[in-house]
Amino acid sequence: MSFRKVVRQSKFRHVFGQPVKNDQCYEDIRVSRVTWDSTFCAVNPKFLAVIVEASGGGAFLVLPLSKTGRIDKAYPTVCGHTGPILDIDWCPHNDEVIASGSEDCTVMVWQIPENGLTSPLTEPVVVLEGHTKRVGIIAWHPTARNVLLSAGCDNVVLIWNVGTAEELYRLDSLHPDLIYNVSWNRNGSLFCSACKDKSVRIIDPRRGTLMAEREKAHEGARPMRAIFLADGKVFTTGFSRMSERQLALWDPENLEEPMALQELDSSNGALLPFYDPDTNVVYVCGKGDSSIRYFEITEEPPYIHFLNTFTSKEPQRGMGSMPKRGLEVSKCEIARFYKLHERKCEPIVMTVPRKSDLFQDDLYPDTAGPEAALEAEEWVSGRDADPILISLREAYVPSKQRDLKISRRNVLSDSRPAAALGSSRLGAPAATTTAADATHSGSLTRAGEAGKLEEVMQELRALRALVKEQGERICRLEEQLGRMENGDA
Repeated sequence: MSFRKVVRQSKFRHVFGQPVKNDQCYEDIRVSRVTWDSTFCAVNPKFLAVIVEASGGGAFLVLPLSKTGRIDKAYPTVCGHTGPILDIDWCPHNDEVIASGSEDCTVMVWQIPENGLTSPLTEPVVVLEGHTKRVGIIAWHPTARNVLLSAGCDNVVLIWNVGTAEELYRLDSLHPDLIYNVSWNRNGSLFCSACKDKSVRIIDPRRGTLMAEREKAHEGARPMRAIFLADGKVFTTGFSRMSERQLALWDPENLEEPMALQELDSSNGALLPFYDPDTNVVYVCGKGDSSIRYFEITEEPPYIHFLNTFTSKEPQRGMGSMPKRGLEVSKCEIARFYKLHERKCEPIVMTVPRKSDLFQDDLYPDTAGPEAALEAEEWVSGRDADPILISLREAYVPSKQRDLKISRRNVLSDSRPAAALGSSRLGAPAATTTAADATHSGSLTRAGEAGKLEEVMQELRALRALVKEQGERICRLEEQLGRMENGDA
């Protein structure tokens, strides 16, 4: 009788990580040294943003993804904050809009020029003032346009309508201590938070009510994190009483006991989880570690399945994760991370090895696109909607990015001149940008069509030459056969 070890079948079992070559890294970036457990990095299909050291305030770099190599010390930054920047987040519905939270107690929202910065950007599109202490957490709503969440060291969570610069909801009584992180659920109806009092909370922001709470989710005193998964479960990272790092999976319907709890190691860096809702894979990066562990979350026990570890030599200061629509589908790339070293940013590509060159639809189900499912007013009125999905099968062409426009209300003085001023300041550039964008996109389309036509013509010419050559060869063989038959006769 033979005993065979049964290995769990998974298409992600052989996922491997690979750093890009040195010439594709971003060199000579002075990554921020501020002591805060944020990722310090945000990335989307157009730009990479990194919080950097700055004298006399806070700043972050915004680089087009193609601008690899050494970054000049004089490269322009986004530098409107008067204190160090603690967190940045790209808007999921506009690849040119980014929000930042700072020690100066403000949240600022910035419109990045289409081709990147050519001079320092000091004027935000809007400044959101409502916190009384530093703002360490920024999170855009996943499906409603212009809805932004901010959380500060005043233990207050604020929800903003960026389009009108209004404070929509103030949640100031739900967290008795420092908030470590906040994560929206799939449709943005709830968010979960991890707090210094060791509790994980699930909160309905529109009602301002606590839906569920788990005290001492992790018993250790070090920072923990909580994120929502696509099916509504909550994944947490933290520390045990003996300071061992842990992962846990929770069912919001029953927070008494975790569905799964795993201990990793006894390092002391906070674990930052990155979740891919399309593949149900969680990537866990420890601050100060030199590795990325990844786990698959499934419906059957033990629920959290270890897949593999990517290991490198250098410790990571921070980490950014590319949205699914920015990956190279043809290379079976299922994740791309931007790892911050002390003075550089190194992309790391996660790939599923496949022999076929065809589109792998099991790896790339329809994913969240850049189109907002709701307007801010609809979300406030109580509506919910899942993200609008796009297919990655074709090279996806994004819709025209709308410039962020602020229509200020609640201005104490006469509101009409203020509105006129706002529209003149934001509207005029928007008009020129729109015209320029239309011309640019038109020329790009024409250039793309011309390139494709030339490609088809080249292939046609090659096929004609091949057919001609084979025809001549057939004639020669027929003549040879005829001579042989006559000789035999």
